[in-house]
Amino acid sequence: MKRILWIPFTLAAVALILAGYLAGVRRASVSAPATATTAGVLYWYDPMIPTEHHDQPGLSSMGMQMIPKYAGSEDVSGGVRIDATTMQNLGLRTARATRRKLVDDIRVPGTVNWDLDEASVISARADGVITRLAVRTPYSVVSAGAPVAELTAPAWSSAVAEYTALRQARSPDAQALLGAARERLSVLGLEPSDLHSVGRNGAITLHALSAGIVTRIDVREGQRVNAGQTLLAINGIAKVWVDASLPQALAANAQPGTPVSVRVDSRPGQVFSGAVAMLLPDIDSSTRTQRARIVLDNPQGVLSPGMFAQVTLNPSHDDAVLAIPDEALISTGEQTRVIRQEDNGRFVPVAIRAGRSAGGYTQVIDGLRDGDRLVVSGQFLIDSEASLSGALDRLGSDSAPAPSTSGPLPSMPMQGMEPEQKP
Repeated sequence: MKRILWIPFTLAAVALILAGYLAGVRRASVSAPATATTAGVLYWYDPMIPTEHHDQPGLSSMGMQMIPKYAGSEDVSGGVRIDATTMQNLGLRTARATRRKLVDDIRVPGTVNWDLDEASVISARADGVITRLAVRTPYSVVSAGAPVAELTAPAWSSAVAEYTALRQARSPDAQALLGAARERLSVLGLEPSDLHSVGRNGAITLHALSAGIVTRIDVREGQRVNAGQTLLAINGIAKVWVDASLPQALAANAQPGTPVSVRVDSRPGQVFSGAVAMLLPDIDSSTRTQRARIVLDNPQGVLSPGMFAQVTLNPSHDDAVLAIPDEALISTGEQTRVIRQEDNGRFVPVAIRAGRSAGGYTQVIDGLRDGDRLVVSGQFLIDSEASLSGALDRLGSDSAPAPSTSGPLPSMPMQGMEPEQKP
């Protein structure tokens, strides 16, 4: 009886052992292909985040299913290949790097000022009194040699009388004193040509040294003045200065002699031509600009000090430089690059060092050769595809970064656009 009871337990144990064996065989058959599948996998990645690498399959940080990157599938040529149909659908356009002169006009604001080279002042030659003013109001127009004021100086009358008496005397002693009397007149501010205009009361008429506008009148009739005191200031109007404010980045393009054209709102359609006379050495602390002084002829007096002006500088650069269209540039926060089309149809990202820009072109200091063909439309899609193949990772390790401001958005691989594979 007991032997009959052990039979079910024995059968159950044999069934459990057989089930465990079969389960182990099944697991071995499932794990074997997985091991074969993961053999040669470098890492797992999300095409939307090509820089994020994982050791195991699964979901990326964006929740997307990751795909494997196999050894031997990396881009050894550093580029991508695009068939002709895809190129046409994408509207890819190319242009060559060529040598050209980068000439670009510089447009800056300016202000019209007096030409101080045309300025003169009339001052008192001796202590005295202003007995008459021929010019009483500021901004009066005077001509050269016109009388402007009459100054009476008592010291002049005695000095002139002494000089006149000694000049008429014939004795040797008087002739010896004549030189001393002439020296006294010079100290008092009188020249021999002024002797005939000095009145009996010691009054002399002062004349304008040059034609222009009386900008300052610092005295009035009857006012007592001291020797050397400024009475009037006259500014010529035949020429004016225009001070143009140049940003520091553009100041190096303006040199003395650079041609300039100036326009003012009061004279629409009229252009005044001149040249840069000098760059002022100081920098405006509020605007961080440097002033360029421009001399303009003003024969009709149409330009008035204080006017705002639009200044256009035309710097000339004699040397041609290697330049590419601005549309070809792909800028990131770490480097500037372009997409170069090779002779075999591949498109390769190339890091460059960019220089100055003008007229829609940018100078290439390093990274390209004359005649290289570059993509100027649709290059951001190629740049994103190159990032999937790892070309840009190698580009960053092999090339020095160039500063820039913005970067491309990554995209999914497109049909007809495949990374170059190892043969």
